[in-house]
Amino acid sequence: MSAVFTPTVTASPWRPALIALGLVLLCLAVLFRDTMVGMVGIWYRSETFAHAFLVPPITAWLIWRQRAELARLVPRPQPWLLAGMAACSAVWLLADLVLVNAASQFAWVGMLVLAVPAVLGLQVTSVILFPLLFLFFGVPFGEFMLPAMMDWTADFVVFALQLTGVPIYREGLKFVIPSGNWSVIDECSGVRYLIASFMVGTLFAYLNYRSYKRRVVFMLVSLAVPIVANWLRAYIIVMLGHLSGNRIAVGVDHILYGWVFFGIVIFVMFMIGARWSEPDDPPSRGPAASASAGPLDARSGVLAATALGALLISVAPHLAIWELGRVERAASAPQLSLPPALAAGWGLVDKPALDWAPRWQNPSVSAHQGYQNGSQRVGVFVAYYRGQDADRKLVSSLNEVVWLNDRKWNPLRTARVSVESAGRRIDAQATDIQAPPTVDRVSPQALVAWRLYWIDGRFVAGDAEAKLRNALARLLGRGDDGAAVVIYADRDSFEDAAAAVRAFSAANLAPLGAVLQQTRDQR
Repeated sequence: MSAVFTPTVTASPWRPALIALGLVLLCLAVLFRDTMVGMVGIWYRSETFAHAFLVPPITAWLIWRQRAELARLVPRPQPWLLAGMAACSAVWLLADLVLVNAASQFAWVGMLVLAVPAVLGLQVTSVILFPLLFLFFGVPFGEFMLPAMMDWTADFVVFALQLTGVPIYREGLKFVIPSGNWSVIDECSGVRYLIASFMVGTLFAYLNYRSYKRRVVFMLVSLAVPIVANWLRAYIIVMLGHLSGNRIAVGVDHILYGWVFFGIVIFVMFMIGARWSEPDDPPSRGPAASASAGPLDARSGVLAATALGALLISVAPHLAIWELGRVERAASAPQLSLPPALAAGWGLVDKPALDWAPRWQNPSVSAHQGYQNGSQRVGVFVAYYRGQDADRKLVSSLNEVVWLNDRKWNPLRTARVSVESAGRRIDAQATDIQAPPTVDRVSPQALVAWRLYWIDGRFVAGDAEAKLRNALARLLGRGDDGAAVVIYADRDSFEDAAAAVRAFSAANLAPLGAVLQQTRDQR
């Protein structure tokens, strides 16, 4: 009599692990949908980040390429990694309080990425680590480099034109050559070339090199090349316009030539990089994983506890936001009016008759008025914010003393200044602004504008300081009220304009702070 042996059929350890991971990722998508939708909205609106639409499908494809290797592994949850998710959740909470979109988006993507090793384990994550990190390219980040890169581009173009014997006169980002006027606008900064080049260069390095040294070197090259290429592109466009009598390389073809030149540069960079490409590692061979291939963590209470912990971490910051927002939701609309008379003889008059005003988007209430004391006259602009959200932010890249693409007003320099008011030292950001001569005005118009923020009873100068102070006020239950104050004067010289602004600020920043405090208290 012979015994009959039948093989034991065991369930795949991947099924419960993938279900748990899917639930965690779904929860992160639903709870943080505003963050996710905000990212996609920027991809859609901004040409600088349109390439980010490719990030999710590229990530999915890169993971799919590793399916054979993944099938040989056993998911093993790592609950200790929930600490990393909790840290990202705390960063998201702080970023949401200060309305820093990029930080909240990075934190959200960080939670997505950390959910994978927390639920599936480190061994699985090591196989798909690059595709997971590639998701961070979906965060719209980098526009803060615009002013610096515009300055670099203008510096190079001016240097190259002088080197080739073209006479040039420069004022800030605008310059004049014999054939016409040119200016460096945000499209000329090269930021969009830089971000796109770094993304595709990183992907190229991952797919073509096995050595980490070669990958890092090529990624650094993909950062340097578009910067230099953009400088050359800007110089070539100016020279084409100059030599053709402004018949080519102006208007729409200006942008077209730029992208064609950029495409050629990237193609050449890839052709050169391909000379040092390394073959893929041979695929490993072995049986697919089964439940008996390792511990049964994937089907145990550890998996359930890890998934539940991740879900609680996802919910926690939203509960905190809801609790902190009760005071802000109960507040009424603010009422703001500037007083008719201030200290040291400054009285209310019509605001200066300038074709200029600060650009602050969607304030809860604003006031714009002029004050005069003898021969000195200044303008005061106040934008007051309450109930801040994604569309109404006190500190934002959209809020500017001078628009980067302003065709008339040209910001020449910005510096930090200080003034004593009521025995307290107050810092501000001072910008010298110039308008070109007109028919009615032979000399260029000089305008000096001081910008500072008022938050929770104090004036601060910097954007970062304003955001942190606003976050602290919200955490302490004092609401999110804040104001931007711009004090400006125009004269024949920057020295005279700065003197008028300084005299007014020294005498009246404290009284203005009292007016803003009164507005805040009337909640």
